[in-house]
Order: sequence, then C-alpha cells, then structure tokens
Amino acid sequence: MNDAAPPRRIWLCADDYGLAEGVNRAIRDLISRGRLNATSVMVVGPAIGRAEVAALQEVAAKSPRCAIGLHATLTAPFRPLTMHFRPVDGGLFLPFPKLLRAGLLRRIDKGLIEDELLAQLATFKELFGRAPDFVDGHQHAQLFPGVRDGFLRAVKEAAPDAWVRQGGRLKPLGQRLGAPKALVLDVLSAQFRKRATSAKIPFNPAFAGAYDFSSAPDFGVLMGQFLEGLPEGGLVMCHPGFVDETLRSLDPLTTQREAEHAYLASDLFATLLAANKVTLG
Repeated sequence: MNDAAPPRRIWLCADDYGLAEGVNRAIRDLISRGRLNATSVMVVGPAIGRAEVAALQEVAAKSPRCAIGLHATLTAPFRPLTMHFRPVDGGLFLPFPKLLRAGLLRRIDKGLIEDELLAQLATFKELFGRAPDFVDGHQHAQLFPGVRDGFLRAVKEAAPDAWVRQGGRLKPLGQRLGAPKALVLDVLSAQFRKRATSAKIPFNPAFAGAYDFSSAPDFGVLMGQFLEGLPEGGLVMCHPGFVDETLRSLDPLTTQREAEHAYLASDLFATLLAANKVTLG
C-alpha cells in the first residue's frame, strides 16, 4: 500500500433508522462518535416521529459529513402509505421473496411503485424539511425488476439532487462467487445502474456489506473484507442497533445488530480504518 496516497473517502451507511427506538439510539451514538457518515430513514417505521427526527438532525449537524437518506420500504411487515397500492398481503407489503418473484414475472404496476415512493419521499420532506441526500431500499427492493423503474422516476421527480444506492461490487469474479447473497445483488444491480445512468441519476461506484446475518460471523473480519479494494465514494451498508421489543417483533436481525454496534464503536474499527487509509470525514 502506498503510504503517500491520500485516504479514500467512503460512505458507511446504517440502514433502518425509524425501525425501532433501540436502532435509532445506536445509529445516533455512532454518528456522534464519527463512526458513521450516513443513515437511511424508514418513514413507514414505527419509531419515526418529530422527536426521533430532531434527535437525528441534531447529532448529524455536529458531524462534518453525515448524509441522511430515505430507506424506501416496499416489503413486509410494513404497510404502504398509498391506499391503492398493490400487490399487498393482508394490507401489508409482500415479503421480499414474493415481491422479487412478482417483479420477475412482470406482475408489478410500475405506476403504483412510483406513487408509493413519491408518498414516502413527501413524508420524508415533511419530517426533515427537505428532500433526502440519497435514496436506497429496504431489503434492496429498489433493485428488483418491476420496482427499479418506478423507483428511479420517483427519485428524479421528488429528489432530483439525490443519489441512489446500487448494490454491485467491483471485485474480480473469482472473489465474488463465494458470497451468494452479494452475487445476487451484483446481478440485480447491473440493470439498475444502466437505468440510473440513462436517467442521469448518480449512484455509489461500489457496494459492500452484504453477509449472512443468521450465522453471526465476526463483524470485524467482515469489515476488513468490505474495505478491501473499495474505491473512493464506495459504500458499506451496516445495521447497528440495540435490541428492544419493537425490533424483535418486526425483524429477525436482532443480536447481530448489537455486535455491529460494538465493533463500530471500538478502537479496533478506528485502527482498521487507519490501516486501510480510509476516512469517513
């Protein structure tokens, strides 16, 4: 590694602000420590309101570089904001495997996707007083066939200065084959990038952070792998949080969120950033 090379500036984005109060507290704590420089907000989550928004704005204002985005949500167990949204299951969005299947089978109305995203973008603007800095998607739904076109049209209309998140890596094929979840994101992201480029909507040049949450791996080891080869402007997704009853009731990803928070708050993470000449500032 060239010691004289300038540090790479990357985005470290915590997803799911608004999912649960424990998630919100963990994200704000890491922003205050300078260990995150982006978070994306679920405006359909149960833990989003004026007080939670004000607390996030306050801590982000003290950070030299902290972006706040919309975490566009189109999958269960959450409800759409638009009354006419379809398809739904018992009034809820479809689970993400069913949404992906519907997209692949061309059973999604792109206009309904666009309307729902416009409603979520309008809610974000009402809460924060401005459009989001970027827009990504819960469970990567923005990348799905049948979703991505309506998603991009909504962003272009309601947040024209925002960038969007793609989930593709820049690693050689041989290094990508060992991570099935990330490989799926690579494939889905290829078409997403083409459409975003055609719409003249900027996006992150590379992505990292996908892993099998259920196996509870060593997050420090994973973070080292995520940073390897990540270019300037690349983005690492993370999911820190403190477990509470709301989180348990809504999401299977629980205690691993606490492991992520503990590592990101630690001196080990600061040492890793320095060793890789990476900065969040």
